[in-house]
Amino acid sequence: MEFIEILKAIILGVIEGITEWLPISSTGHMILADEFIQLNMSAEFKEMFFVVVQLGAILAVVLLYFNKLNPFSPKKTARQKSETWSLWFKVVVACLPAAVIGVLFDDLIDELFYNYQTVSITLIIYGIWFILIENKNKRNHYRPLINDFSQLTYSTAFKIGFFQLLALIPGTSRSGATIIGGMLVGTSRFVATEFTFFLAIPVMFGASLLKLLKFGFTFTGAELIILLTGTFVSFVVSIVAIKFLIGYIKRNDFKAFGYYRIVLGVIVILYFSLLA
Repeated sequence: MEFIEILKAIILGVIEGITEWLPISSTGHMILADEFIQLNMSAEFKEMFFVVVQLGAILAVVLLYFNKLNPFSPKKTARQKSETWSLWFKVVVACLPAAVIGVLFDDLIDELFYNYQTVSITLIIYGIWFILIENKNKRNHYRPLINDFSQLTYSTAFKIGFFQLLALIPGTSRSGATIIGGMLVGTSRFVATEFTFFLAIPVMFGASLLKLLKFGFTFTGAELIILLTGTFVSFVVSIVAIKFLIGYIKRNDFKAFGYYRIVLGVIVILYFSLLA
């Protein structure tokens, strides 16, 4: 196996680690990246790789929030353990809509929507949404009703889960959809952002397992090295990206991400239109 293939996996891992958590669509970036950084692997492997590489990003969340998400921690009081279990139950409730629809229609969604036209449109639409929502909140001096996970009800979690359904369409951004959804149903930016991190754990573990089952667990040596390299790099870069986003939202709104999405959407349209 040439060193260039490992270098490609490293670059793709960096892209995944950054874009998975920022509300700018990892899929949109991966589609563009695949135009310039094409892995010399089978189409089946690449389809699986672009999903399973997300496991590194998930492990970053588990590491950074291990204490907060661990209901068995001996350092927690009985009440804190109960609150942690409650948080996990809310995550499960919010994951139900995407889990059901994703399993039933995974192949159909890929067939119909995994193309540059869909990605560019969704990048632009949700970019506009971010800007409009933040402008409205600023005009109305918006004060969120939910500033802590103890205030997050199961019904509100379920509503956020329906927004996560939107992320089944490539280019939407799973984090972007759930952050917008959370803000629309009354959560603070901070709660919406952390909740989308936690939602990613079962959703992306499930999506990765589904792709692995379809691909099969028989890898060549080269395929295994490529997959592990991309996943590890995604893990390391995700730690930095998550810390950046949490620090960013304490001082800023999401409009910058909205403008970025619009620009990227236009670039995707222009690039692929010129190729046609």
